[in-house]
Amino acid sequence: MKIELKRESPAHLPVPALVVYCFEDDPISSGTAGLLPEETRELLGELRDSGELKGKAYERTLIHRPAGLTAQKLLVVGAGKKEKFKPSDLGRLAGAATRFLRARGVHQMAWAAGDEPGAEQIQAVVEGVILADYDADRYRTERNGDLRIDTLVLGGENLADSDELNAAAGRGRAIAEAANFTRSLVNEPSNRMTPRILAGEAREMAMRMGLEYQELGVEEIRDLKMGAFLAVAQGSDEPPRLLVLRYLPEDAPESPMIGLVGKGITFDSGGISIKPSQDMHEMKTDMAGGATMLGVMQAIAQLKPKVRVIAVIPAAENMPSGKAYRPGDVITSMSGKTIEVLNTDAEGRLALADSLTYARQLGCNVLIDAATLTGAVTVALGNITTGVFGSDQDWVNRIVASGNQTGERMWQLPVDDDYRELYKSSIGDLANTGGRYGGAITAAMFVGEFAEDTPWVHLDIAGTRWSNEEKPYLAKGPTGVPVRTLVHLLTHLAG
Repeated sequence: MKIELKRESPAHLPVPALVVYCFEDDPISSGTAGLLPEETRELLGELRDSGELKGKAYERTLIHRPAGLTAQKLLVVGAGKKEKFKPSDLGRLAGAATRFLRARGVHQMAWAAGDEPGAEQIQAVVEGVILADYDADRYRTERNGDLRIDTLVLGGENLADSDELNAAAGRGRAIAEAANFTRSLVNEPSNRMTPRILAGEAREMAMRMGLEYQELGVEEIRDLKMGAFLAVAQGSDEPPRLLVLRYLPEDAPESPMIGLVGKGITFDSGGISIKPSQDMHEMKTDMAGGATMLGVMQAIAQLKPKVRVIAVIPAAENMPSGKAYRPGDVITSMSGKTIEVLNTDAEGRLALADSLTYARQLGCNVLIDAATLTGAVTVALGNITTGVFGSDQDWVNRIVASGNQTGERMWQLPVDDDYRELYKSSIGDLANTGGRYGGAITAAMFVGEFAEDTPWVHLDIAGTRWSNEEKPYLAKGPTGVPVRTLVHLLTHLAG
């Protein structure tokens, strides 16, 4: 997508479609609708009086051959109530405009950038447009390939074509394209996204972005004594891979060294504790945590924050077979802790356990993991909010604050010693499940055991990694959550 910044009145932009937004209380003069010429706003007044224009959130009103404008069409997007509007909502409005216009064959759109647009607004609009221009349609013979926005024009009378605003547009592009990279990986069917193929995608991205890349095979994983991760992988004919990507800028401080650990189970049948067949096809997305970390690494390789980051992604399949691990087995993790397997479908926490231990061994002194870990978090928070758990309140606060800034909703759930009793084993150190109640908490705390005394935050994205319905600003399918939150965190650590 081509992105242009033009210091010109939106009324004079010669484009197929110009986009403005307005608020519910005053759909004629509020938002960027208030920047339109008087004769155009008179037309909006007629639409308001007839009930066609109300300014409700994501309401879209298209006007052909609008009076007073050079643009062929004017799209007015409702922003809802002004008092509830947040900066992150700007990207969603831009996304809603994108999906509406491209469905009508528009390839070039202009966004009225406001009186004195800042870098934050420019970045949000660019992110929103690129995220909205994505469809999970790779395997359709009749694709929406022609329904794309080719050019985005950001126009305003006071819009300076400055290095700052161009950099903001570049940041928006890098972050949104990284999130779309994650979405593309998550959307792949499991026959086309095995551990080996995921490793190939990671390797190609790392080479393209100038990141250090390391790939460990079965023998190397066995040499590290990763008994928990190997147990998960042993039921499949597809051998596991442990992917390690490093971003280590020379001008970054030695500490913190951030370890990003993402669950990369490319298909989760549940193993011997097999899942019900209904909706099992969705388990191709069980590698969304690993895909998240690959997206984050792609973004920071372009944005170049002064922070040291290592990503560790355990990639495997969890399958039933004569070789598969079984309920009742006792396995020894890389840390030396023994684990009684009560349910082979609680496999993600086993893969993360060894990966956290390995990240600590590599020198990471802050650990952040993301995983489609539990259905329980979806019961608690639905498909809207990511569950956040952690041993260090400062780092939890940072991540929740970054989520608020990007519009990716986060909610902290408790980590308390009283829950430890629920996943104690009678014959080993730990059991790999704590039972039905508080399932998201006990799963997170199990993972946290392997962070030991290292500051650690866990993101359970089981609900938020996928949307089963089309949103005005986002296609049905993979969401890319929480790529933007973690990129915001890493690029704002200095502040």
